[in-house]
This record gives sequence, C-alpha cells and structure tokens, in this order.
Amino acid sequence: MFDMNSSLKKKYSDIIKTEASRLGFSFTGISKAEPLDDDARRLEHWLSQGMHGEMGYMEKYFDLRRNVSILVPGAKSVISLMLNYFPSEKQEENVPKISRYAFGKDYHFVVKEKLKSLLNFIHENIGEVSGRAFVDSGPVLERAWAQKSGLGWIGKNSNLINKKSGSYFFLSELILDLELESDAPLSKNYCGTCTACIDACPTDAILSNNIVDGSKCISYLTIELRNEIPNEFKNKMSGWAFGCDICQEVCPWNRFSKPTTEKDFIPDQKKLSFNSSEWIEMTDEVFRKYFKQSPLKRTKLEGMKRNVKFISE
Repeated sequence: MFDMNSSLKKKYSDIIKTEASRLGFSFTGISKAEPLDDDARRLEHWLSQGMHGEMGYMEKYFDLRRNVSILVPGAKSVISLMLNYFPSEKQEENVPKISRYAFGKDYHFVVKEKLKSLLNFIHENIGEVSGRAFVDSGPVLERAWAQKSGLGWIGKNSNLINKKSGSYFFLSELILDLELESDAPLSKNYCGTCTACIDACPTDAILSNNIVDGSKCISYLTIELRNEIPNEFKNKMSGWAFGCDICQEVCPWNRFSKPTTEKDFIPDQKKLSFNSSEWIEMTDEVFRKYFKQSPLKRTKLEGMKRNVKFISE
C-alpha cells in the first residue's frame, strides 16, 4: 500500500490520465475509495421495490457494492474511465433495432484489454501497486464512482451524462491501493427541468423521481429477461429487439456526441441489416459467424428470435 505527499499524488494521477488517454479512453476521473453509503441505501430501496425484475444477481454481494475495500484490501483510489462507443453507422430502416453499444465487438473484451495495459503501465512506472479492473461485470457501482470522480452526473434515465460528450460511453474502473489526487464531483445535476427521456419512454420505465423501473425497461425485457416478454408490452417496444436507445436519442446532451474512433466498435454493416424474416430463419452457424464476439451473444439466437417475433406479431 502506497502513502505519499500531495506532489507525488498529483504526478502519478497526471501520468495515469495521460496514459489512459493514449490507450483511447475519452475521460478519466479519480476518487477516494470510501464506502458509498448513500448510493447503497438507494440501491437497497430500488431492490426492495422489485425494480430489478429477474436480475437476482443485483441482490448479491451488497457489501462489496457498498465498500470496494472488500474487493481490494487497502483500497485508496478508484480510477473511473469512459470509452466512447457512439457509432457513425446506422441501421437500415424497418429492421429489428439493436442498441448502438452492441454494434461492434463485445466491450468487455475491448475495455478489459485496455485496463490491463493501464495496470501494467502503473506497475512499470510507479511500482507494485495492488489493484483490480472492473468492466460492468463485478459488484461495483460504476455510475456512482464516475459521478464521484467528476466525469458527469446521473441523469433521469439513470445514465452517466458527460457535459462535453453526452452518454454514449462504456464505464470501467481500476481500484488501487495507491493514494492519488482526487477529482471533485460536479456541483450540480444538469438535467434541470428537462423530462425528454421520461416523456419518450414507451414502457413508462423512467419515473419522475429519477428512478428507472428496470423491470419495465426495454433493455431488460430484450436482454436480461429469460422468460417470455409479458403481453402488457405488446406494441410498446418501438421495434427494439436488443436493448434500447430511446432515452439517449432524445437526451439534449447527446447532441455533443462524436463518432468513436475505436476500431473494434465499428460494425460489419451486414450485422445491422438483418430483417425480421432473416432473424427468424437464422441458423446457429450464421449467428456464430456474425456475432461470435458480439454483445448479442448474451441473449443468444433463441432470445433474439423470441424478441423479433414479439415485436413483429
């Protein structure tokens, strides 16, 4: 575990941010590793209302979500990183819609590789720092940490919104036992009185009190839900077969979004053009060919066929 004076903390923070930028991360923020008591209470209330639907994993490892020192003993700092995935490509009209984050290669592979490189850089240039990397797959409250480190604020649609570039970003973290210079969170939430995302959500999943009912979210219904999609959502899916971008599409802050330069997120256009009939008739062989390292593997071909049938009938 490293303890150091303020000048060293700033020096190490600066070189880490510089290297993160070189690796392709759009924004990097640092916060002190301390218990997230307020965020944990909000999560506990959300879970008690059953808004996580069938996502039982959200109820597990609650103490780890609250306190990262359990994940990394002696944790001193949390480095939050944002990687832009906003594509310049668009899907063809009248085909089952796929969320923009799934256009390219599975972000878990792409971001994790960059985090490994950043951690190696820290070892080579600072010393034997203990730490762990997380990419949306561990019990880490990533949006809370990103907000705490000044990267943005959590909008009414529950996305982390960056004032310069909107919300089309993957979030990830390095939790280290290295004491670094922390960044200050933003002084306010810049959503103001805007209700664009609330008004646009076709399933009324976004509530007026800055809470999203996950069990009604189209992303949940098309990806996380393993059972049949309830009939109450018939004709409310707006053509989405995997995920949903509606609340981001209408967000005024996303007018600042710029196309990603990450080559792994640039899609094969064929992946975006399958129509309903092609999805229904698709074989496992074709699915593996086009979606071998795609986020769509999470719902599998069977799940995609279920979704396409539901929005087509």
